[in-house]
Amino acid sequence: MATSLNSKKPLLLRALLGEETERTPVWLMRQAGRSDPEYRAYRKKHSLPLEKLFRDPEHAYPISLLPKRIGVDAVIFFQDILTPLAPMGAEFLFRPGPVLEERIAREDQIEGLQSYDPSEGLPFVGETLSNLRRDLEDDIALLGFAGAPLTLLFFMVSGKSPGDGQVAKEFLRERPDLAHQLLEKLSAVTSEYLDYQIESGAQAVQLFESIADLLSEEEYQEFALPYQVQVFEGMKSKAPKILFAKQFPHVGLMKESRADVLSVSSLRSLSEIREELGEDTVLQGNVSNRLLVDGTPEEIESAAKNCIMSGAKRGHVLNLDHGILPETPWENVQVFVKTARES
Repeated sequence: MATSLNSKKPLLLRALLGEETERTPVWLMRQAGRSDPEYRAYRKKHSLPLEKLFRDPEHAYPISLLPKRIGVDAVIFFQDILTPLAPMGAEFLFRPGPVLEERIAREDQIEGLQSYDPSEGLPFVGETLSNLRRDLEDDIALLGFAGAPLTLLFFMVSGKSPGDGQVAKEFLRERPDLAHQLLEKLSAVTSEYLDYQIESGAQAVQLFESIADLLSEEEYQEFALPYQVQVFEGMKSKAPKILFAKQFPHVGLMKESRADVLSVSSLRSLSEIREELGEDTVLQGNVSNRLLVDGTPEEIESAAKNCIMSGAKRGHVLNLDHGILPETPWENVQVFVKTARES
């Protein structure tokens, strides 16, 4: 691995590039929202549905910046994985969870989904990212993200949050031809969407396979992995690309995605994963998000320090194994970040 302890690049970017760092950088999935009391106060003050907040840079910008005050090393812009579906003809509204007027499960519906130029279909995304990149300090990285094709399919076929995934998994079994047709379309849109985010100011991007925990190894190989590869290989940008696969134990398959960085679960230690995949594997994670709900400050501090030690301050970004849960005490989030900054 490269070593560059005095680079002017943000600490987190250096870690994503596999470099040794003077300390382990930290950010958290879903850090802008949910358990943050300032976010809750913002939502109460403005009383708007989520899709309105996502689509207006005047709201998405300040919400994205809220976690800065606790010392995270990256800002991930405030948005949803379902955002790029609206210009395709599949707009989700939040009432309060995501709902699609008519779930996508027929061939004519899939054929009717449109490709588009994200700069025209999603100009608010570019504006939010450009504003953030302009105003962020040089030592704080700006992250973009998208839902992986199969994760988006699960939402579209279910017409809402997929829950246990049985509706979508039945679709995969009964109409694999239509599933692959839809996944091809989603892969092309997602590649362009992530490139657009990087052109607009994002310095790295994360692909969320948020339903990976619902998949068998065989389902992942057939319906998830090939389209993760298509997304990453279809991108023109060379910015670091992170793959997150929720609670998925088969890290070897994750590495086949062509991602530069693997955001891994808390099922195994980082040192064990590197022993399997190679010492140069760049990793993100992997403290349990449940621990931040139920753990004492001392337990959270210990888990964060153990994770940092396992990552060895080279090619490692401290994070959770999934997003912050809504019931997480904000004080515990602060303990987690403070531990990283002082270790």
